[in-house]
Amino acid sequence: MRSVAMTDHIAPATRAGSRFPLYQQIIVAMLAGAVAGPLLGSASGGFGEIGRLVIQLIKAAATPLLFFAIVNAILRTEVQGRAAIRLLGWALLNASIALGIGLLLSNLIQPGRWLTGIGNSAGGSAAVYADKKLDVLATLKTFVPSSVVGPFAENLVLSVIMLAVLAGFGLRRARAEQQASGATAFRAAEDLVETALRMTELALGWIIRLIPFAVFGVVASAVGEHGLAPARGLLIYVAVGLGGMFLHVAVTYQAWLLLFTKIPLRRFWQEAKEPAFYAAGTNSSLATLPVTLRALDRLGVGRASSTLGACVGTNFNNDGILLYEGMAVLFVAQASGIELSLGQQAVAAGASMVAAMGVAGVPEAGFVSLAIVLGTVGLPVEWLPLLLTVDWIVARGRSVANVLSDMMLSILIDRDRPAVPPPG
Repeated sequence: MRSVAMTDHIAPATRAGSRFPLYQQIIVAMLAGAVAGPLLGSASGGFGEIGRLVIQLIKAAATPLLFFAIVNAILRTEVQGRAAIRLLGWALLNASIALGIGLLLSNLIQPGRWLTGIGNSAGGSAAVYADKKLDVLATLKTFVPSSVVGPFAENLVLSVIMLAVLAGFGLRRARAEQQASGATAFRAAEDLVETALRMTELALGWIIRLIPFAVFGVVASAVGEHGLAPARGLLIYVAVGLGGMFLHVAVTYQAWLLLFTKIPLRRFWQEAKEPAFYAAGTNSSLATLPVTLRALDRLGVGRASSTLGACVGTNFNNDGILLYEGMAVLFVAQASGIELSLGQQAVAAGASMVAAMGVAGVPEAGFVSLAIVLGTVGLPVEWLPLLLTVDWIVARGRSVANVLSDMMLSILIDRDRPAVPPPG
């Protein structure tokens, strides 16, 4: 069973302990771009195209990855009865609150307004989106594919998701029928899906290595034309993102502890601080998993509940990524001069939930899923390289929030665990 597709999982080249991890490469690229921009002046504008090309590669690899990830998750994840209902119920509730906080803060603070006016350099063609109104009906129409090949060729993510769900449950039913008759042909299909998923993960990991070049190009272009003006908007963007994650943890999770569990807040934080600090250091909830499970053991959470919540549940439980996406989608819309209605924000929220589940186990999961969501709702993805200059900070907040989310989900599932009668 493939049940440990951790959020913000990072590629081997970006792991803690490597000689030159990705976040350090991004910092160097950002500084180099800030130096090169003023030196090149107006000639730096062409460097922004580097970022656009990298984003196009990521979108090209992310769409088939999303398909195979969803099919594989449907085939491999086995959760039974009431446990499945508790798992999905709490995960959906936490995810909805996280998304709501991200959208609320972006609507109230409007951090993207601080980046308006630099669309031609940092956002590439973002200026053409100014005053554009998104068509919700047109977006929803893309959900129903007219062919099998078309959604992949045109990167129609909602159509790809529908095909993946149909294929996943179709393969599950075929597997059950063949198992009942003693046939084993279904194993070849399962192996094919798993191999294709791993292949696309590796390809995306290689593309991720190009991100520092994209960051250099976009920063050089933006600074060359606008000086350090984008820095203020990016600092506000970071503050809103990290502030939202802190708010979700401090209010939502602590409310659940007080209302639905018998674990004192002080006791919880005494055990949670180790996995939280570890996640901030490694920027990976996968690397933090053993520490998370040990903390749950010390809190008295049953191993079945902790395995379900922190291993299986993490496929659906990505509060850090979801809150970040809710905030970042509106940030990009505001920076591009696009007004999103509540209905359009709801479409973006739904796309965020599905994308976060589909790409939770890939390198730079939050960034990749954001690229998918922006493309789905018709917002300019050209802003992404500029946001990447500070994503190494926001990503650590996402990892901490995701680890704490896994712990909280495990605790909430465990509260309904039947009491074990004393011996004798």
